[in-house]
Amino acid sequence: MNNLAQRYSIKHEIAYYECDINQQMTLPSLIQVMIKASEEQSDHLNRGSSYVNQLNLGWVITNYEIDVDRMPRLGEKIIFSTLATAYNKFFCYRDFYIEDEAGNRLVTVSSVFVIMDLSTRKIKAVDEEIIAPYESEKIKKIKRFNKMQPLSNPKTSPFKVRFYDIDSNKHVNNAIYFNWLLDVLGYEFLSTHTIKNVNIRFDKEIEFGNVVDSYYETEITDNEDQIISRHQVKVSEELCCEAEILWNKL
Repeated sequence: MNNLAQRYSIKHEIAYYECDINQQMTLPSLIQVMIKASEEQSDHLNRGSSYVNQLNLGWVITNYEIDVDRMPRLGEKIIFSTLATAYNKFFCYRDFYIEDEAGNRLVTVSSVFVIMDLSTRKIKAVDEEIIAPYESEKIKKIKRFNKMQPLSNPKTSPFKVRFYDIDSNKHVNNAIYFNWLLDVLGYEFLSTHTIKNVNIRFDKEIEFGNVVDSYYETEITDNEDQIISRHQVKVSEELCCEAEILWNKL
């Protein structure tokens, strides 16, 4: 981590509409507040959406790795911090830290962002002028996330992309993918398990009007209180997103 990089924090009180039936913050809600923190930092550094959009560019997330000690709970006042740690020719690396008021770490997130040309929808090389205010470290190495195992005998469920699933980049907001990934696991599973770790990669944009197929399977680990779920989201058999999630029993 580059010690010169700027860390930015916001406070957030967990509302009931951000929680599940167990009064834990949901993963989509967590992601949305995380991104709010990063967007506020960009605005603070005069590198917000208005700045990059006038260059006909937009930020796109390609990876998250999420480690959970515990999810925030209803009514808690939580600190969401973010730090743009490093970048290379095409990838920008940003970390997030979610802590309670006493400073206890609840969730740690590593993420990868790229810059997309909004006309061609293709990835652009990182512009030094855009990234400079974050004071992150320039590196040559490409950081690798753990490779995900293929699905062997998955079940599947379809979802239609709705208007309000689309964000200002005119594609599905990343938080929406988690609804598709998790919903297929069902009420009984989701009400009796909590997330411990997530590894997710976004491979292709999904647009308004697409019908996505959410594929999934589960596997009991050597620790009988833990289960791994593996996921793929496809449009017309084309892979758009894949994930592995480690769960603990409540």
